[in-house]
Amino acid sequence: MNPAPPEAAGAVGVYIHWPYCARVCPYCDFNVVRDRGRTVQQAALVDAIAADLRAAAALIPRRRLVSIYFGGGTPSLMAPEQIAALIAEAKTLWPAAAELEISLEANPTDLTRFDGFAEAGVNRLSLGVQALDDAALKFLGRNHDAAEARRAVEAAARAFARLSVDLIYALPGQTPAAWSATLKDAAAMGPEHVSPYQLTIEPEVPFGRAVRRGLFKPADDEAAAALYDTTDEVLTRLGFDAYEVSNHARGAAARSRHNLVYWRGEDYVGAGPGAHGRLTLGGARTATEAEAGIDAYIAKVQATGCGWAAEERLSPVAAAEERLIFGLRTYEGVALGDLAPLGLGADAPKVTALAEAGLVCVEAGRLRPTPAGRLVLDRLIGELAT
Repeated sequence: MNPAPPEAAGAVGVYIHWPYCARVCPYCDFNVVRDRGRTVQQAALVDAIAADLRAAAALIPRRRLVSIYFGGGTPSLMAPEQIAALIAEAKTLWPAAAELEISLEANPTDLTRFDGFAEAGVNRLSLGVQALDDAALKFLGRNHDAAEARRAVEAAARAFARLSVDLIYALPGQTPAAWSATLKDAAAMGPEHVSPYQLTIEPEVPFGRAVRRGLFKPADDEAAAALYDTTDEVLTRLGFDAYEVSNHARGAAARSRHNLVYWRGEDYVGAGPGAHGRLTLGGARTATEAEAGIDAYIAKVQATGCGWAAEERLSPVAAAEERLIFGLRTYEGVALGDLAPLGLGADAPKVTALAEAGLVCVEAGRLRPTPAGRLVLDRLIGELAT
């Protein structure tokens, strides 16, 4: 086992982007492609990701590795030995925390591979259930039905001590009663973590085009707000702590450590096509972005050892704006000291005005949104950041 690094070295997370999907969902605007006979390319991509991790480790060699997250795309399409190889690479490059969280996003269709993922070292599964009735799943363009989703949750619960279930709400015509039943059904299957995401219609994806053609009408703000309230009420009653606007956990130990890396402004390495990262380099918060195209990413790593297409040293103001945006998503909020470049102290006029309106509060040196503020979070952040 690697010795623990000095605490002052700080934590780091690793995000690995696997861009392949068996089917591209009509609401998805991530950097993904169809998985069609790409075996040779995928093997080269695994090698490139490993090399990219080595390049990052050369820049930040003494950090405490707290999380590895395989996202996508559909990383449950990866071979378990590919996953094991990348986990081993990361653990060789950075001393691992005692409670290293290793998460993998999975589709229910890949349930026969769950045991292999656990043997590869994954200890937390994030399962893309999305809905628990066939009509909703068909609308969302998913390639599994409700029965398969249930079997996958059961298989995941057997293979992993830690299980998160993703769900999508604010579907056209969805009622609070129907959404409440879905939440209760999902929670009864035993996950420690539930991530309910509001359906977002991006303009350039199939759903965006369908809305422009009048094929369906998205939920309006009032309907979405009612469903958000239902989410909080039902999951809180069932013992889930709403520690972030779209994430609910059965106690602190069930919270996603990797997500907390993002929301707390810790460093993370992004490896894989189009992956973003945030690293402290030379004392400055630095944003990185990898080449988006798969072949371009592989070629960039082979030519330079690193897959970055862009690197930007953030100004103190830009870094503080990021802390505001991500920190206010959490119920723990953000330390006011991190917001000093924005002039957002406890007595700042913007802060006091929003506090008087019941949208934020300041406690123990932290700025937090109230329940009312979380309902208008985008507006809240906009007012504080300008």
